[in-house]
Amino acid sequence: MSAPAPWVRTRLRTAPLGALLTAVLALAMVFLAAALPRALDRSADDALHSLLGPLGPVHTGLQITATAAAGGGDQAQLLDSNTAQFTGAIGPLLPLDPSGPVYGRRGLKPRSLDNPGLSRPDGLSPALSVQYLHAVRDRIDLTAGQWPDGPAEGPIPVALSTGAAAAMKAGLGSVLDGSLLGMGPGQVRLVGLYTARNPADPFWAGLGCAVKECLNMTSGDPKDPPKTYWYAVALADAGSLPRLAGWGSGAEDFWQLPVHVDALRADRLRQTSYNLAAVTTGPVAVRLAAGTGRTGLRISSELRTLIDEARTRQSTIASLTAVGPAGAAGVAAVVLCLAAALTAERRTAELRLLRARGARTGGICRRLLGEGALTVLPAAGLGALLAFALLPTPRWFPAAVAAGSVALLALLAFPVRAAVLLREPTRRARPGRRRLMAELTVLAAAVAAFTQVARRGVAPAGEGVDLLLVTAPLLLALTGALVLARLQPPLIGLLARWARPRSGAVAFLGLARAARGSGQRSRPSVLPLLAMVLAVTCGAVGASVLAAVTADRDRSARYTIGADASVNAALDSALPAPFVEAAGRLPGVRTALPVWTEERITVLLGNGATVLANVVLADPVRYAELSDAVGRGRFDPALLAPRAGGPVPALVTDDLPAGDYVVRLNNGDSVPIRTVGTVTGTPAMYGTATRAIVLPAEPALAQLPRVGGPNKWLATGQIDDTRVRELARELLGPVAAGNQPGHVVRTSAGVVRELARDPLQNSAERLFWASVGATALLAVLSVLLTLFRAGPERAAMLARLRTMGLRPREGLALILAEALPQALFAALGGALAAVACILLLGPAIDLSPLVGAPVAAGLRLTAAPIATQALGLALLAGLAVLAEAAVTARRQITTELRAGDTR
Repeated sequence: MSAPAPWVRTRLRTAPLGALLTAVLALAMVFLAAALPRALDRSADDALHSLLGPLGPVHTGLQITATAAAGGGDQAQLLDSNTAQFTGAIGPLLPLDPSGPVYGRRGLKPRSLDNPGLSRPDGLSPALSVQYLHAVRDRIDLTAGQWPDGPAEGPIPVALSTGAAAAMKAGLGSVLDGSLLGMGPGQVRLVGLYTARNPADPFWAGLGCAVKECLNMTSGDPKDPPKTYWYAVALADAGSLPRLAGWGSGAEDFWQLPVHVDALRADRLRQTSYNLAAVTTGPVAVRLAAGTGRTGLRISSELRTLIDEARTRQSTIASLTAVGPAGAAGVAAVVLCLAAALTAERRTAELRLLRARGARTGGICRRLLGEGALTVLPAAGLGALLAFALLPTPRWFPAAVAAGSVALLALLAFPVRAAVLLREPTRRARPGRRRLMAELTVLAAAVAAFTQVARRGVAPAGEGVDLLLVTAPLLLALTGALVLARLQPPLIGLLARWARPRSGAVAFLGLARAARGSGQRSRPSVLPLLAMVLAVTCGAVGASVLAAVTADRDRSARYTIGADASVNAALDSALPAPFVEAAGRLPGVRTALPVWTEERITVLLGNGATVLANVVLADPVRYAELSDAVGRGRFDPALLAPRAGGPVPALVTDDLPAGDYVVRLNNGDSVPIRTVGTVTGTPAMYGTATRAIVLPAEPALAQLPRVGGPNKWLATGQIDDTRVRELARELLGPVAAGNQPGHVVRTSAGVVRELARDPLQNSAERLFWASVGATALLAVLSVLLTLFRAGPERAAMLARLRTMGLRPREGLALILAEALPQALFAALGGALAAVACILLLGPAIDLSPLVGAPVAAGLRLTAAPIATQALGLALLAGLAVLAEAAVTARRQITTELRAGDTR
């Protein structure tokens, strides 16, 4: 007697296509589950590196200073020894850049050079600092002379960059005299000229004036305008280390230890912040001060502040963007459960036959578990391996947990469903009561979640992802799906009764089947409804957040610059009339006007007191339109209407008293004014909280004869940033850059681009859209699984109706009438759930981290993003139904009515 064939082998040979589809589904789900946390880690790390990388080692490295060592000995060797101590103590805590530290000695103050032949742009003598840099010879090329290596007495031999020497007009071999009152005698001899091999090398970070000429500017005020002067850093050799203190009124040793920014991990920012605290002000700093014996040792870094800010913004943004991945995870779980339900219903007869022949439920489930293990586990392992290989990242535990959880769900879903089907009827609980208790539990959880969020708000910034904020939309979507599952049958039943008297039975028959459910179910399953409602809810909430971010960016940019485009004339100059006329004709300009502004003018109050304020002169009508469009300083232009004789009417901010007083400009002109109203601010004076006065241009200019042309141009509309800049460059000359004077152009479009350039925000937006795409595909897959689940019965019904004269086109219409109402109801339910979610959670959400600028807290309800998501998913579901119906309609009648068909 031959042994019976193994169960698993027999089943796989009997249904190879089903096993293959199960493996493919498990592979895809596990891959997505493992890829999501790894993609999150990679995007967070990339955003962190993009944020910190451009700042350079001056801001992201460690800065160490100490009082210059006094006494004899090899001071260069002491610097090298201290460097080894610093890197040895700090390296295990922070990833130091392999390029190595930059260190040396510098004087505390520069000296002005009194040589008569040197260049003096505004009559100020050039200034020179002297430094020693370790290993600088490896990064420069001598262009003339030699490297400093001179005697211990006389002028200090130094080398200067070729550009600095040319700008200052310092000749090779000249002695530069820096003898100043209070600093003592001091001279340096220029013995060499050099150029840096790579000025962009991080070695030169913070030492720019050592490789090029620097034109510095003094701080000025309205009575004493700023002046420019040349500044340079000269380099000395190690033999001159003891003499640097004499030139710079003291000297300090410095070390710059660059941190390897690309080695920092976003998931370890808290520990990195702790390590930085230990190095700068904690036990490591104490040990280094004691071990080196250096006086005045100080370790500082801006990196900790940057990391704390990044961590705070990252956690805040993550709480908002985690809704999308959470929705995708929920829909993926629904798809796995639907696939298990489909398999269980297809094999119900087989499983009950085994049960009737004496097989125990536990034994059957173990065999099903072994069957699934052979198909699910290899596919799950392959999916996880692909995710780990395609998305490399140091952290593996979250991805492994997610992959294992999905693999376990895919493995157990079918055996658990089979166990439920095989339970004895007498041992089953009342299904209606059980379902009601589950629905009430979900409703109570949703109410508790929303109440808690409304009571405490979003979790404080820096505390990580707010799980309550993330789960609240999911609970609301689940509640909506449960309510919809109860409301859908009677509502579709009403539609069926409405369709009954109409001509033809197709619509009535399809709606009737949709109302009662298909197969052996007495009502539509919650799972397909939950998939669609989850997809629409999470997608609509995320789309609403991104739409609000875009609107807030536009609003913030316009409010910041006071218009959609702003052009400021160069210092102490005016905008020419041709530019004002040409700019007003630019495409997209709605309202444009020239404005006269002056800061820190004197206001003579009636009681003899004086205050400082800013004054704006503009055409009242157009300036009122501009203020209304910007939302800042709105006023009625009739208030500034010209009056015959008397003081000029004026609008003032509320920090100025009402009354009559005199405005005196910095050029001596004055005009009497009378306050006729107050404003909350003025668009023309952005970025200042100083008192402001708005005057009508025509009557005010008539009494201010020495005021020239306007110094500012403002406009609203869809204005092209490039066109404005090209026109300004053509008619106004160079743009202001650094210390170089020139005009300034700002547009709201340019400010929006700057706000949207933040890598953390871009990463969050990419993650959201990827989640929306995955959720939509999974929702469509759930619709297809639902159709496949009812496919055999529907195909048999269609075949029998075809024998009664049903045409193929009518069969297609019947399938659409049965399936589309459920998809449309689910899309509507998801949209309503999203509306409720925004109304309940919106006031607690702060979008400032995503916007990139401070904005008012709260998420406003807008119809467009919600409707787009709902209609888009409904359309995808409809196309899926249409495709499945087209396939089903082609089935042959003889195949569906074959002998022995049990359907």
